[in-house]
Amino acid sequence: MTAALATLLIVLVVCMALRTPVGFSMLAGGIAYLVAKRQDLGLVAEQVGNGLYNSYVLLAVPLFVLAANLMNAGTVSERLFDFCRIVVGRLRGGLAQVDILVSVIFSGMSGSAIADAAGPGLVTIRQMLKKPEYSPGFAGAVVVASATIGPIIPPSIPMVIYALVSGASVGALFLAGVVPGLLMAVMLMIAVQVIATRRQMPREAPIPLSRWPELIFRGALPLSLPVVLLAGIYSGVFTPTEAAAVAALHALLLAGVVYRALSWRTLFGVLLESTRSSAVITMIIAGAFMLNYAFTSEGVPQLLASWVDGRDLTPLQFMLLINVAFLVLGCFLDTSVMLLVFVPMLIPTAKALGIDLVYFGVVVVVNMMIGLVTPPFGMLLFVTNALAGIPIPAMLREGWPFLLMLLLVLLVITVFPQIVLWLPQSMGYGVK
Repeated sequence: MTAALATLLIVLVVCMALRTPVGFSMLAGGIAYLVAKRQDLGLVAEQVGNGLYNSYVLLAVPLFVLAANLMNAGTVSERLFDFCRIVVGRLRGGLAQVDILVSVIFSGMSGSAIADAAGPGLVTIRQMLKKPEYSPGFAGAVVVASATIGPIIPPSIPMVIYALVSGASVGALFLAGVVPGLLMAVMLMIAVQVIATRRQMPREAPIPLSRWPELIFRGALPLSLPVVLLAGIYSGVFTPTEAAAVAALHALLLAGVVYRALSWRTLFGVLLESTRSSAVITMIIAGAFMLNYAFTSEGVPQLLASWVDGRDLTPLQFMLLINVAFLVLGCFLDTSVMLLVFVPMLIPTAKALGIDLVYFGVVVVVNMMIGLVTPPFGMLLFVTNALAGIPIPAMLREGWPFLLMLLLVLLVITVFPQIVLWLPQSMGYGVK
């Protein structure tokens, strides 16, 4: 390791230990690297500018953030909850099953795990806590686990960012996430069913047939958004980036015009929060470009590829090793750091081993979603704790069956790549 790279890592670790925002920590590390190498500090602006302003796909991120925030502010979560009660509410542990189905549907609108937990998740937690058979820990654990589906089923903000660093097709990535996302939902619903049966949780009271048309109509318009987005993307009417703008407009019309749930003050708050969230993501991406420049200059990706080649790892062995590494890193690092700093270093090795980058991306994103529910720094645990007041230890005690199910899905899609690649191949994308 060179002195310049060591300086970068020391500055990065110190800044993060002092709780400096991640984006600023990475920029500080990049600047320290340039100073140690006695290079022109203008490279900071060059690397950040080229990375941010030459990427059309990056425009999708703030627009999907805006769409998710508009949905959460516009009574969409409540409407989806009522609709899903008709479908799965009569199963044992019905409200928990409803939460998982709502997460599947909401994932087709937001692309964000945090938005899922903060919107539909909070609605279902409040409903579950009204009933004594649902403990606070169980309610929180179900919501935290189901929120991981959000960025797997399209659209997906992490997959957009992965496309930025890998060059993989956004459309193919979106399609590749459908089957794994649905598999995650099925496995979580099985876990709920087993727990509910063992604890003899009662079934929910049936909804009168006379109310079905009203509840179905209330949920029909939000359900139309995933259909519009996917149909538009794969028919060629608009690109994935343009689909993000369509999603934001659709959410605005639904929440503001159709449901009339947005006042001017609420809309201003949504725009302000969306701007803040987008700025945070942009700063992290900017810092990541600097770190990637430093790691590339030091030949780290090539060293990693040589290390793997020297051990004669098969593609499956490499992917299993990546899973272990990311599951451990996910306990301590922010998802954005792993996606923007570590993934670019691994892509040359994946290419050398003949691993399809779409398959690689989906496996990596599923890894990162599991990292959001693992202690000590699982972001979804902290979000649910802050919004619902459920103690994190209680969610951890109740959440291990759901974590096992998610890990099982990760193992299955790693060992059987065709689960991930079947749908993009069927739609004509040139994946292996």
